[in-house]
Formats: sequence, C-alpha cells, structure tokens
Amino acid sequence: MPNLLALDAGGTSTRAVLLTPSGQCLGYGTAGGGNPVSRGLSPALQALSAASRQALGGRVEPLGQVLVAMAGASVEMPLELLHDSFAAFGLSGKVLIESDLLATFYSGTFHDSGHALIAGTGAVGARVAQGRLFSVADGMGWLLGDAGSGFWLGREVAQAVGAALDGRGPATALTAPLLAELGIAAEGQADHIQGRLRAQQQLITKVYERSAIELSRFAPLVFAASGDRVAQGIIDRAGAALAQTLLATAASSPKGDMDAVTAIMSGPLIFGGSVLTKGVSVAAAVTGRLRARDGTVARPVLVADGAVGAAVMALKRSGIDVDAKVFARIQHSLALLR
Repeated sequence: MPNLLALDAGGTSTRAVLLTPSGQCLGYGTAGGGNPVSRGLSPALQALSAASRQALGGRVEPLGQVLVAMAGASVEMPLELLHDSFAAFGLSGKVLIESDLLATFYSGTFHDSGHALIAGTGAVGARVAQGRLFSVADGMGWLLGDAGSGFWLGREVAQAVGAALDGRGPATALTAPLLAELGIAAEGQADHIQGRLRAQQQLITKVYERSAIELSRFAPLVFAASGDRVAQGIIDRAGAALAQTLLATAASSPKGDMDAVTAIMSGPLIFGGSVLTKGVSVAAAVTGRLRARDGTVARPVLVADGAVGAAVMALKRSGIDVDAKVFARIQHSLALLR
C-alpha cells in the first residue's frame, strides 16, 4: 500500500506528516496558516502545498491518500483544487477533509470515543463517539461565544485594567504590563483629559484600533500576574466557562443515568490549545470542576497540536487498525522528525 500524507491545517500554521501504512512517520513539514476560512483559499492552498513539499523532501512519490484536518470542516472545500494540488506530489487516491477537533482528540488517544476540549484563540468542546463528532459545544467565535478562550482572557484583562484605572474595579497587577504592551507610558498616568485619566483614554484608543480577535495577545498577562486576585479571578472564570462547555457535550451521553462528569471521566479526555497546554492554571481550574462523586478528579492528556491525530485519522480512514503499538510508533517517529 502506498504511503499516506496527513495535514493539520490551522489558522496560523500548517503541519504535514508523511507516514507509512504501519504508522512510521517519514517526513514532517510546516508552513503558514492553511485554513481557507481564515486565510483565504489561495494562501491556504499555498500553505498546504509548502508543508507537503517539505514533508516529502521535495520528492514526488505515490500517495494512497491525503487527509487534511482543519477548522470549519463542515464548510465544503473545492476538493478538485485540493486533489489537483496533491496530484503534483504523486497522489493517486482520495483527499479527505476532517475536523481539527478530531485531530486534536486523536493526538492524545487511539480510542474512538471520549471527549476533547480546545482553548486557543477560540474555545470549543466535543464528544467523540465511534470515531466521529457526536456533540460539539461553543466554538462560535468571539461575538457569540469562545468562553474561556485566549480572546476571552485578553478581553477580560483589558476590561479589568479599564475598570481599575477609573475606580470601577480593584487595582490589579495587570495594569502595568498591559499599558506597556500597548505602548502607553507609565509616567503621567494621573494626568486627565476632560475628566478622564490620560492612560485610560489611551487604553480606549489603542484597544479599539485593533480587531476584536487581537485581544488574545493579552491573554499571557493573566498567567504572568502570579498572586494577583484580579488575574486569579479571570482564570477561575475561564475554568468555569470551559468546564461548562465540556459538560455540555456530555449532557446527551448514552450512559444510562450516568452524570455528565462521570461520563467524561469514563473515557479519554484530551486538552489542546495554548490556553490549556501552556496556561496550566486554566487547565487546573477546569479539572477542578470535573470531580466525580467519589472525589476523583479528571486527568486530561495535553497535546500540542493535531499532527499526531491527523496521522492517526489518515490510517483509520484508510481502514488500517490503530492500536497502542501503532499509536506509539506514530508519536515516537514524529517526535524524532520535529
């Protein structure tokens, strides 16, 4: 059977993996964002091709199948364009599009049922059953949802600092680093412009100059403000929101009278996205709310991205069984290539 090509196409970066039917990863490549919804069709195709070319080492070789995992998998992609792009690399089989949620899930487990929670710029939770998305919660974008996401955290930081500056909220250690991040001079913070603090007026101007989603760049400030009560409150609220998103996916679990927390803990639980994998305090705030009746706390598997999961799905969708041994082979061989 020919080798397979698996891609994890995110909004900011794309990862491509060349692997054998036995799960041995032979090549790895990266490029810019490969999601056509956020990047546009032409730049996305260019990124997919660039990452694939790197994974293949510039060679053309027979490819039995290409699997692309991306957000918004329900949006129909022009598969003929994708197929034409990959045909140049030697594709003779199909191009499949799968959800990045499934790629994240399968990056942490080879089992076909369980739960996943992703919190990066956005936030979304899912229940996976028999290798398919059964229930999805949030992931609705900054205007309608994404509670607990990087955007949400950044907005909370900006709001907390705005409230602290005019006395609507408590003083916070977030103020100085946020003003510095925005290039607002610390000196003269007591100056007023028509009854408003100069620093606050500059905060308003600088924040509204940016697109809403750019507020996510302020999220790391929460994790750096150790011991600050305001920052800790933001983390706690993020944990509560993300836990609620995950619990919503388990509400329809066919586990008899099993409660949602127990249903989540009955199978693998995968966490992805920088808010959960780098901001471990948020992950702890989530799991602290996922406590079974006997006091057991959920123990999620943290994954950096969906590259392993895309490779796992490429095998599974080709009818190849992925067991613990094959899964470990994918993980180990890919780690050596990165």
